[in-house]
Amino acid sequence: RNEPPQETNSNLTMKPYLLQGHERPITSIQFNYDGDLLFTASKDHVPSVWRADDGDRLGTFNGHKGTIWDLDCDRMSNWLLTASADASVRLWKVETGECLSTFPHIGPVRGVAWAVGSRQFATISDPFMEHNGKIRIYEIENIDDIDTEPKLEIELPKIMGKRVNPTGVHWTALNEAVLVSFDNGVIKLYDPEHGDVTHELRAHEKKINRCRFNRDKTLLITSSADFTSKLYDTLDWQHLKTYPTDRPVNDAVISDHKEHILLGGGQEAMSVTTTSGKVGKFETRFFHLVYQEEFGTVKGHFGPINALDINPTGRSYASGAEDGYVRLHLFDKDYLEMKDPVPEEEDDEEDDNDVGDVGQTR
Repeated sequence: RNEPPQETNSNLTMKPYLLQGHERPITSIQFNYDGDLLFTASKDHVPSVWRADDGDRLGTFNGHKGTIWDLDCDRMSNWLLTASADASVRLWKVETGECLSTFPHIGPVRGVAWAVGSRQFATISDPFMEHNGKIRIYEIENIDDIDTEPKLEIELPKIMGKRVNPTGVHWTALNEAVLVSFDNGVIKLYDPEHGDVTHELRAHEKKINRCRFNRDKTLLITSSADFTSKLYDTLDWQHLKTYPTDRPVNDAVISDHKEHILLGGGQEAMSVTTTSGKVGKFETRFFHLVYQEEFGTVKGHFGPINALDINPTGRSYASGAEDGYVRLHLFDKDYLEMKDPVPEEEDDEEDDNDVGDVGQTR
């Protein structure tokens, strides 16, 4: 376990805890709703849970036989869902690590998401052999008597003879729709009762790696292989902002305490061994949400960052990368007390000072 971050030396502020519990690349990380637990998934088949304050590993969830592509913890931190390449989704009891149920699928499961209220959840699976990809919606009425059959299946047909793979699944506010992102840059909204497409949006020209909402689900941010991240208003799905980079963006998160965006990514994993960490650009990048300006970076990983999340308390953030490490960063005092500039007010103050100087006599 690492020593607590030091604040006596400015070079040591924001010193991270290095969480060394996975043997393979990290695929997904998530803080729980209260911000005291951190869940991590990787290609080593074993999801883990850590204490968010100091990075102590509290336990693992053992049972999957393949890569864990996604996970989602419910609002009260009672139940955890994990989506795996072993063609199954598992439901776990967070407190004990007990597997309560297994939901079989046909192909590798790419994503899973609880609905608001934790009474139903959605999954997405890849095409497999002659089977197309599918969206499935499950209902949990009684945790002691779980029905492993989906209440709704939505098939994802080929487009012009070509398979299109889903990359992420989420529920919009009040469970009005199921949002699914695809590797052709499209986002679709589906009616969770009948499976009809209610809205379609071409967000990017290349694969959408991940989508994330802010806390109240009024904003959506996308991360794409086309080197950009985009911000959308979820009321009318209007494009608001674009955050350009010089590398593929694998994940992006919206801070709920400051008007900031965190972006993570890097060059393709297959070419990482041929370049140094500096050249590969594996840092977390901080952008201003409104002005779209990059104002800081945090380095440390030796491979592309695959997953990011900000603690709901606003005191820390975590990043997981291709190098198999999760880095838990506690924000330093300078960042927490940082005031976002308002250019109009600064200009007004300067004008007032100029008038005051002119009026002074010596």
